[in-house]
Amino acid sequence: MTPSDNVSDAPAAESSASTEVHPIPSDALIILPVRNTVLFPHLIAPFSIGRPKSIAAVQQAVREERPIGVLMQRDPEAEDPGPDGLYRIGTVANIVRYMTAPDGSHHIVCQGAQRMRVLDFLPGTPFPAARVLHIPEPDTRSPEIEARFLHLQSQAVEALSLLPQAPQELIAAVQGATSPAQLADLAAAYLDVRPEEKQEILETVDLVARMEKVSRLLAGRIEVLRISAEIGRQTKASFDERQREAVLREQMAAIQRQLGEGEGKAQEVAELSEAIAKAEMPKEVEEQARKELRRYERMPEAAAEGGMVRTYLDWLIELPWKIGDEKLIDIAEARRILDEDHYGLERIKSRIVEYLAVRKLAPQGRAPILCFVGPPGVGKTSLGQSIARAMDRPFVRVSLGGVHDEAEIRGHRRTYVGALPGNIIQGIRKAKARNCVMMLDEIDKMGRGVQGDPSAAMLEVLDPEQNSTFRDNYLGVPFDLSRVAFIATANMLDTIPGPLRDRMEIISLAGYTEDEKLQIARRYLVRRQLEANGLKPEQAAIDDDALRAIIRSYTREAGVRSLEREIGRALRHAAVRVAEGSAEQVRIGVDDLTAILGQPRFENEVAMRTSVPGVATGLAWTPVGGDILFIEATRTPGRGGLILTGQLGEVMRESAQAAMSLVKSRAASLGVDPALFEKNDVHVHVPAGATPKDGPSAGVAMYVALASLLTNRTVRNDTAMTGEISLRGLVLPVGGIKEKVVAAAAAGVTRVMLPARNRRDYDEIPQGARDRLEFIWLERVDDAIAAALEPAGAAETPAAAE
Repeated sequence: MTPSDNVSDAPAAESSASTEVHPIPSDALIILPVRNTVLFPHLIAPFSIGRPKSIAAVQQAVREERPIGVLMQRDPEAEDPGPDGLYRIGTVANIVRYMTAPDGSHHIVCQGAQRMRVLDFLPGTPFPAARVLHIPEPDTRSPEIEARFLHLQSQAVEALSLLPQAPQELIAAVQGATSPAQLADLAAAYLDVRPEEKQEILETVDLVARMEKVSRLLAGRIEVLRISAEIGRQTKASFDERQREAVLREQMAAIQRQLGEGEGKAQEVAELSEAIAKAEMPKEVEEQARKELRRYERMPEAAAEGGMVRTYLDWLIELPWKIGDEKLIDIAEARRILDEDHYGLERIKSRIVEYLAVRKLAPQGRAPILCFVGPPGVGKTSLGQSIARAMDRPFVRVSLGGVHDEAEIRGHRRTYVGALPGNIIQGIRKAKARNCVMMLDEIDKMGRGVQGDPSAAMLEVLDPEQNSTFRDNYLGVPFDLSRVAFIATANMLDTIPGPLRDRMEIISLAGYTEDEKLQIARRYLVRRQLEANGLKPEQAAIDDDALRAIIRSYTREAGVRSLEREIGRALRHAAVRVAEGSAEQVRIGVDDLTAILGQPRFENEVAMRTSVPGVATGLAWTPVGGDILFIEATRTPGRGGLILTGQLGEVMRESAQAAMSLVKSRAASLGVDPALFEKNDVHVHVPAGATPKDGPSAGVAMYVALASLLTNRTVRNDTAMTGEISLRGLVLPVGGIKEKVVAAAAAGVTRVMLPARNRRDYDEIPQGARDRLEFIWLERVDDAIAAALEPAGAAETPAAAE
């Protein structure tokens, strides 16, 4: 065992010899403090003695031929530990031998005899001394102890067998042990564990508990030794295999040189060198490419890493490092292309023309990153394609929907098998131009996974101040993205992180009105579906009235994707008739739609739902555009409770409670008997119960529905409303006005009631919707009651409505 006490110098030893020795009572024990060492009974251990008090204590014990008590210090750094600095349980030991070395150091060899507990320390002694209680070793035997003894013995033998140079005498001592207590102490003494854990075993007098602790510690050490031995075997096997592989490769290279087959690689290296020169890389990149080429040249033909280096060189060579000749942007031609590809969207197209004009006047400038936000099917992706046509640049689309790995953006490091650059570099290689138009589709649908956050990696890509030195993990060299025209698309902004959204200029695309959908269908969709179904314009046609009926009765969406599918269904019916020869020309009218497309799937529900008091029409915003929302209220005998159904979110529930409180506070002005609230329960329901709904903008509609119910006045069936309410009766502004108004126009509503503070959004509403709707601006809820409710006595009875 390693000596634990510090060795002192000779002067210290001489001073200790002259220390006056006081007699120690016969029932007391001289105490020897030791550092980081636990002496177990029946075991022999050497100690180096260096402190003056320790030397005096040992010399006194040798002179009087008396045992000593060995106690471990709590703090190994303490030079003169007091009674509180020593553990209370230690070992009574006999000094087998005392030696003084030529250099003046003192050494003893002790043999543990028995456990002991310190009762109290003696005062006034030149070294520690104490009265102790000798702890006898339990000698009980039981089947459990015998079983634990055999298990512990097998564990100790296994642990010794796993050691590279275990002493045979120790193995024999373990195998020949007959006492469970001695075996537990022997195993604990030679265990490679912390001194505190050994002290804990020494303090465990109960034999079963002591054997359990030693067995648990041995099990942990055995597992570590097993793993270490296995790693050693694998390392040696791997090293031997590499030596064998290196020898075989050298022999193969020699054979190839003899057969003259080594010239093929020289030609390949020459071709790669020429390709690197033609790529016109930046200086830093070319140096990296030349360095990898020299590595590749020195590699043996069959080297596993050769393929990785060759793939890396191919990527560097094929990337468009040089800017080609850029054609001057023709603004008039750009306007023509945008008008040809898209109907309406005047403000959007005007902003795109501004963007192109800036790129024309300042081609080296840092252009903003455009982000088109809107519901599906409104033409976000096709707008990017039109921009590419107008700029006469290659177009490449990178889909970001579902990407949850940062390596999809920044690439994998070359150390991984199958590593590739990220989608940005792959898109540029596909476009074969560093000034391409890159569409980052569905940027709002990136997710965060255990492999990192791809939206964080996009921060550098979309920052004009940083992307000139974009570093892909696979390439390991900077690539200039500043000349790439990035255009992003998204359905909603809520899921885009704030820092990423801040790097883009948001351009919102609302849903189309019915007239705009009709023009889009007439100009683009019918022609596209005729070509897709192999028909010519003279063979099939759809009337405008039929197109309008498809828009109203068979689709309900912000965009035109479903509309195009229904037009395709109608034209496929015509294609069957033309193909079988039953008709040379098919013209589809309104009367033919039921036979072709089935019964209408959507109808105007406003008039039907608002035929009884307590029903109001609200306006809602969804990720796919605006929609109408019905609020239904009824009362039943009860105790004044408020029941809310329809899968409402927390904010919408609070809006309903606020509306109820507001109605109660204004009962007198509304002409409602206050006793009505105490004898009735009010039930508010929002249909489409399977769809979650939330937000504060239904406050006005809920207030109007409750007022209609309690005053028995019907809400006008041509009116829809939106707005948040306060308990003071104010109508507060809400978002999504453009989408909501478009949805109201599409649903057949002719009047919309909006918060007066939303007048700033009026200019964004499409002209078609403005022409078809009457706008009523609300300052207070009294304005909503005056504009929405029919005069008293005009309401039908519920029975008649049902």
